[in-house]
Amino acid sequence: MTARDGPQDRYKAVWLIFFILGLGTLLPWNFFMTARKYFISRLADSKQNQTNEATLPHSYLQSMFDNFMTLCAMVPLLVFTCLNSFIHQRIPQQIRILGSLVAIGLVFLVTAVMVKVAMEPLPFFIFTMISITLINSFGAILQSSLFGLAGLLPASYTAPIMSGQGLAGTFAALAMIFNIAIGSQQPEGFIGYFATACGAIVLAIISYILLPRMDFFRYYSMKDKTEYRVYNAELETKRDLIKKAALLVSLPADEPNGVEQNNSKIIPIHNPDEKPSVIAIFRKLWVMAVSVCFVFTVTIGVFPSITAKVSTVLGEGWGQYFIPVSCFLLFNVFDWTGRSLTALFTWPGKDSCLLPVMVALRVIFIPLFMLCNVHPRQYLPVLFSHDAWYIIFMIFFSLPTGYLASLCMCFGPKKVLAHEAETAGAIMAFFLSLGLALGAAISFLFQILI
Repeated sequence: MTARDGPQDRYKAVWLIFFILGLGTLLPWNFFMTARKYFISRLADSKQNQTNEATLPHSYLQSMFDNFMTLCAMVPLLVFTCLNSFIHQRIPQQIRILGSLVAIGLVFLVTAVMVKVAMEPLPFFIFTMISITLINSFGAILQSSLFGLAGLLPASYTAPIMSGQGLAGTFAALAMIFNIAIGSQQPEGFIGYFATACGAIVLAIISYILLPRMDFFRYYSMKDKTEYRVYNAELETKRDLIKKAALLVSLPADEPNGVEQNNSKIIPIHNPDEKPSVIAIFRKLWVMAVSVCFVFTVTIGVFPSITAKVSTVLGEGWGQYFIPVSCFLLFNVFDWTGRSLTALFTWPGKDSCLLPVMVALRVIFIPLFMLCNVHPRQYLPVLFSHDAWYIIFMIFFSLPTGYLASLCMCFGPKKVLAHEAETAGAIMAFFLSLGLALGAAISFLFQILI
């Protein structure tokens, strides 16, 4: 049976489920990231001692919060994505995905409750970093498992995951702007903000439970093993018939057209229980893997550790909306747009040399953002002080981020054989996470250079 003969994705239900699951993978992290004003305000607790010894550590926590937040998110993401590459063949997919979603939901629920709990800045900082570490550890297993699962389906079904992840940032930024607009900037106002993320996680859990009920998903998830078993059953039947014929006619063993020679050619294409070689698969898709790694190294190197520290020159009224709108909302809207464009066209192709060149050119955005109106700064001058420069850079930075990353993630599993697709998806997720971790590490260097 060919893919054309298989069941159709009625009402795009499977596509929508993968979109919701993609939303669930990055929504918690984006809610933490866009709520930086809340976290920084908690680090400046008015109950702190008014001595220099007490004040200095707290101001340090505030100034370096973005860098530590990014590091505590991206390093666990890398470690657990790598771990998932080894455990995904030993731990059932349902446990990895459902277990991760439940764990993330519980951590977020505790975070919402902690809004009402008074804490000194340092313990609150530690608690926040532990929460971020836990969320991204489970998020890594969830994301890697999800890309591996999508690798079993047609190439277009990686796009809804990437698109859903793009919407996660947009949704979180809009929720934060709404919070500001209604004047709910006191800590208590963030209970509903964090509870919204819990609701999204519940929706993702329900969607995943419904996924195995879809004929389209069942067909592709079992297609490779089914084809092998059908082929193997036919093979055994042929061998039985040949053996019976050999007994009847008593063909000599050295006969040129004998049974042994014919029988030796009848071998299965592959054994579905045999584990694919990770190294062999990587050799086939290393260009896509390195490209997606570099995309996110550049992205996380400056966003949000540098971009969230840019100050507006247009007045106080706009000031409280400047970072939520110009940094988080703008980035996520255009990142989402870029990811979604791959559902319409995929240019350049998976074998084109232009794709890695376009990825490499993104490095130009690092100095451009560092020369914007970033504060505090010690060494570099401000060359692009006006808000318009920053907004233009953000648009041209975020659109290719989503588009190029989505292209790489779609193409990676399609450069290998069908039975290698799930492992390929896990490898691509690992290099995506490696890019995030490298970006988090070099963000400290960029901060020092400014």
